Amino acid sequence: MPGLAIRTRGLVHIYHAEGHDVAALSGVDLDVAAGEMVGLLGPSGSGKSTLMSLLAGIFRPGAGKVFVGGTELSTAPPRALDRLRATEVGLMLQGASRNLLPHATPADNVRFAQQQALRAGRSLADPAEVLSEVGLIDQADEPLAQLTPGGLQLAAVAVAVSTRPGLLLCDEPTSQLDHAARDHVLAALAHVNTTYGTTVVLVTHDPDVARVLPRTVTIRDGRIGGEGRSGDEYAVVTVDGFLPLLGHVRDKLPPGTLVRLDEVGDHIELRAQTDQEER
Repeated sequence: MPGLAIRTRGLVHIYHAEGHDVAALSGVDLDVAAGEMVGLLGPSGSGKSTLMSLLAGIFRPGAGKVFVGGTELSTAPPRALDRLRATEVGLMLQGASRNLLPHATPADNVRFAQQQALRAGRSLADPAEVLSEVGLIDQADEPLAQLTPGGLQLAAVAVAVSTRPGLLLCDEPTSQLDHAARDHVLAALAHVNTTYGTTVVLVTHDPDVARVLPRTVTIRDGRIGGEGRSGDEYAVVTVDGFLPLLGHVRDKLPPGTLVRLDEVGDHIELRAQTDQEER
């Protein structure tokens, strides 16, 4: 299946906590082209995992629209969303154990994950082929208890890609792995992305992971707060003209600082007014 594009417009998600409404996302506009590999960055509680759940059709947005391929998830009926997750969208939750049947082998886990797609008429690769592609063929029939943490994550990757989805969503796929296991998991994801054109979106807190990704999107306070390209970070102007400050700039400008954008030649300069200038 070719990669699926993502498009969100004005995406809002609100949840209730301790008697109050909290906006986890406050107007997210995001475009991911089919076949891209993108990392979602940001501090805990910024809305990254919420966005992943909306892209998977697990949550419904409070407002706005979210499209995966040609499907508008915000209006799709539950049965269509179930079919989408079984055949077109692979989801890898944080923590390998949440993605695997604990008393089954990696091969059995892949077979189980493929059942609904096979019933829908999809032609899929044999579990041995799927496990070979992620580098786990030698442990295909071993109990999960005998696998290393890295091996368990690779088994989770195999399960998530076993239906050859057009979109693969991964929440912290390298969390708590050593460097070698982390690089192995990233290589498996990159293989799926480049070989099959699968669109890959992954959440990460690891700056080493972020540095090797071709594109990153930073979520801050429920909005798109910046984007990274080849190691350079940029602020993103939203459709309503909101311009978030990048972290290193924001740290130098306390709340209440007056900021002006001046057009100088062919570029824009940011100027903060000091107390001395105000006087």
